[in-house]
Amino acid sequence: MKINKILESLGVKDVNESISTGREWITAVGSDSREITSPVSGERIGTVVYATESEYNHVLRVAEQASEFWKKVPAPERGNIIRKLGNKLRIKKRELGYLVSYEMGKSLQEGLGEVQEMIDICDYAVGLSRQLYGLTIQSERKDHRMMEQWHPLGVVGIISAFNFPVAVWSWNAAIAAVCGDVVIWKPSEKAPLSAIACQNLISEVLIENDLPEGIFNLINGDYRMGELMAKDRKIPLVSATGSTRMGRRVGQIVGARLGRSLLELGGNNAVIISKSANLENALRAVVFGCIGTAGQRCTSTRRVIVHSEVYDHFKNSLIETYKKLNIGDPLNESNQMGPLIDKDAVKTYLQALSDVEDQGGRVVYGGNVLKGKAYKSGCYVEPTIVEAGNHLAIVQEETFAPIVYLMKYNRLEEAIAMQNDVKQGLSSAIFSDSVLEVEHFLSNRGSDCGIANVNIGTSGAEIGGAFGGEKDTGGGRESGSDAWKNYMRRQTNTINYGTDLPLAQGIKFDI
Repeated sequence: MKINKILESLGVKDVNESISTGREWITAVGSDSREITSPVSGERIGTVVYATESEYNHVLRVAEQASEFWKKVPAPERGNIIRKLGNKLRIKKRELGYLVSYEMGKSLQEGLGEVQEMIDICDYAVGLSRQLYGLTIQSERKDHRMMEQWHPLGVVGIISAFNFPVAVWSWNAAIAAVCGDVVIWKPSEKAPLSAIACQNLISEVLIENDLPEGIFNLINGDYRMGELMAKDRKIPLVSATGSTRMGRRVGQIVGARLGRSLLELGGNNAVIISKSANLENALRAVVFGCIGTAGQRCTSTRRVIVHSEVYDHFKNSLIETYKKLNIGDPLNESNQMGPLIDKDAVKTYLQALSDVEDQGGRVVYGGNVLKGKAYKSGCYVEPTIVEAGNHLAIVQEETFAPIVYLMKYNRLEEAIAMQNDVKQGLSSAIFSDSVLEVEHFLSNRGSDCGIANVNIGTSGAEIGGAFGGEKDTGGGRESGSDAWKNYMRRQTNTINYGTDLPLAQGIKFDI
């Protein structure tokens, strides 16, 4: 497929219409813009003009008006609209997956998987729309009933990252919509075309169902647009996905106005490999975790902690597997790894390897930028294996690149301590056939991460479970389980259906 035909089929035009209130596109009047270049080929594929503050204010006003309408729509009807979005995504899965892959560089299989994840969350949200439950609570007072209800928040702001340019939006938007919220989406400035394509699909749904503008909104901009959203008291919840540095800034701004923030930030994820592990499965999981999305997932495997008795065998197997990997155009399905997002990411990769050398680590495979006609964008690098201690400063940081650090352990307690001894706390995994080791890993003395897997890797979560992590990962939870509660406000109700007025705690008050 040619990228121009893909863009055309998804309604993505090379114009300055990068702001949408759902039913129509608004022409940006500002002068700031960004040229979008594919890391796959190095070719320009579009230009996006950024919104100004006045356009942001217009979008917010439209969203507030839509909120008054949308919260009155019964939740199952809201779910039906999300079902129709899921059907649109099914029809355009191939095209949208191709655009995601070409715009940000992940493999076509991963691009298609990202769209499938959107479809899955839509299906989940449809069912959820009939299960937004509260509680009935026993009262201590005669002829009284207590209960809790959940109400929509209103306008929800979504700030998404380049590595999942559409899926993370859908995690938030689909759930928020069935909860009765309207959304304003600021996509990553590095991958806005995929977002524009998604907005076109949701616009079709709104028009076909005669729904007003403002339920789903898109506004392109850089960090300044994100700060406008974070500061705005009219947006009670801001969900932000990205680096810990970005999340800390968003959290501070939103917290200063006592708003809510849902933060999905960095990871420094480890896999523990026991001497009892199925090493073949562990190898497959580690390789995918390390090179999937070229190491640019928040759940990418950064550290592999291997029992000393199987360390050399596993290291040698990993090196031999890396030698066989095909690196190149991610749209060619025979390639397992594509490029980094841009040349700045390549500089970060090289700086990390320089720091490794300075701090006493040792590169045992890879470490080079790939040259040649097939790599003309300058964004392709070798997946890299490093032997390094967990204490090194560079190991303690998250580097968004395909670099993995190998280290040994002798006792499980030692391995868990190493795994937990980083600032981030997103995803973790153990490969072991020992029930005792597995249960220790999953106990409150084990992994301190939001995700703890057994005999699968750190990367590739299903939408049914709540996704998120602890410590510098931000503490947020998105997607499944009861993550929907983030998008609603809780209200406790007490109903007196008697003829007296008793007070709680037996207090007497006569007048």
